[in-house]
This record gives sequence, C-alpha cells and structure tokens, in this order.
Amino acid sequence: MSARSRPVELVGRTARFRSELNDGEKRHVTKSRLIARRGLVPFLTAGILAVCVLMPPPVSGEENRISCLGRLEPGLGVVRVASPAVGGGVIASLEVTEGERVKRGKILATLDEHVLRSTDVARLDAELANAQREANRMRSLSQRSVTSAANLDKAEIDLRIAQANLEAARARLELTRIRAPIDGQILEIHAREGERVTSDGVLEMGETHKMVVVAEVYETDIGAIAVGQRALIRSSALAEPIRGVVGRVGLKIGRMDVLDTDPVAKADSRVVEVRIDLDSSDAVSGLTNLQVEVEIER
Repeated sequence: MSARSRPVELVGRTARFRSELNDGEKRHVTKSRLIARRGLVPFLTAGILAVCVLMPPPVSGEENRISCLGRLEPGLGVVRVASPAVGGGVIASLEVTEGERVKRGKILATLDEHVLRSTDVARLDAELANAQREANRMRSLSQRSVTSAANLDKAEIDLRIAQANLEAARARLELTRIRAPIDGQILEIHAREGERVTSDGVLEMGETHKMVVVAEVYETDIGAIAVGQRALIRSSALAEPIRGVVGRVGLKIGRMDVLDTDPVAKADSRVVEVRIDLDSSDAVSGLTNLQVEVEIER
C-alpha cells in the first residue's frame, strides 16, 4: 500500500466510526425514551381512573324530565250538546254558527215540535184562567152560603189540575229548545235545519278561553308526577313552546288515545291521563285536539 492511500483509508474508518457512534446514541436515546414512556403509562392510567372514580357522572337534562304525548282540550273538555227530546227530534231553526262564543242558557237550536208545544201552552193557559175564575166564584158563593162545600172543593181541585197541566205543557215546550250548558265557543255543528238529531248530538262546544293539555304518562313514570310540577309543551303547529303546571293526576290507567306517527308505536301501552293547566291559552284557543309533545319536570 502506498503512502498516499493510507490517509484516505484512515479518513474512511473515522467516518464509519462516527456514524456507528451516532447510531448507537440514537438507539440509546430512543430506548431510554421508550422505557420512560412505558413507566409513565401505569401512573397515567391510575390517575385517570382516580379522576373517574372521584368525579360524579354528569346528569343529563333528559333524566330530569318525563316525556310523553298529549292533546289540547278546552277546560271542561269537549261538550257534546244533545237534544232533550225523546228520539232526538228534527232541527227547525239553528241559532248559532261555528266559532261563535255563547253564554250559558242561550238558545242554540229549536226543534220542529216547538210550534205544537206552544199551542198546547196557550190552550192550557186559557183553561187555567177559566178554572181560576170558577174557583173565585165558588169561594164568593161559599161565603154567602149559596153553594155547597162540595162544589167549592171541586172548583179548587179543577184549579190545581189546570195549574199542573200548564206546568207540564211548559216543560214539554222547553224540551223543544236546546240551550248552551256552559259559557264557551261552538266548535262543530252536527245537525242543521231540517236534519234529525243523531247520537252525535246537535253540536260540540268548549271553554276554549281556558285550554288545557291532557298528557298520557306511562304507568311506569306516573309515580314521579305530582300536582304543581312545571311542564313544557311543543308542537310544529306552535310558533314557540308554551308552559303550564300539572293541575290533576288521573286515578285510572287506560290505553293510549294519542298515537305517535311511528308505525311501531305501542298502541296498547298503559297510561294515566295528567291534566296540565296552561299559563296562557291565547296561542292555542283554536287548536282543540292538537297532538303535542310534553316534557314534565321531575
């Protein structure tokens, strides 16, 4: 080997030595870091577990509410006004229209027998007047001992019979008038002029100025419901949710009346009806029987 090639060989060996040294240091550093990381894992795991044990689980808002379906109703429910006459009768005149607000006692409709019953009242009223005059005459004659006590008694009996007949005729006349049983709004008319009143009644009405929600609460949740709890009512038909308070908890378990749009909804679910009095009825007075979603605070 020449003297010129020896320095080149020494330079090459020095470079390889430095490269091997650097690689060894890197492997040493990587191994040290790996050991350090592996040593920290148990401590980090233990710390996380300790935090999970010490910190209570978060409370979901849904756990503080009971959700169910419900429907809007007037304060006393929907009142179906029937005909007082036997057999229903035929409507001679209808005095109201749908949407009209009426006071209790207002005549809603008149049956076709009204004219006949009015004639009976007029006839019996005349008979009563005649019996009254005869009784007065017999009293005057009796005081002068011109007639017998038997004739006076007969006149008094005829007078009482005439009075009873007139009262009965007036009662029959009243049966031809259909009056409003409550203050409220006419919701739907079932029988109009010339139509016979059926089992559906003449019309439906309700206290729409004081609406309520009838919520159907599952029997498994009813134990958490009490009078005075606040409730939130939602529907796509409402511009914004409305609020109310539980006013009454039903005493009977029955089947669901308000069904969800889900085709697999439990139509045979057992529920209890809970009445919720609304803070305001302004936004829902015209939405009787609207299905709503109810959330009752525990």
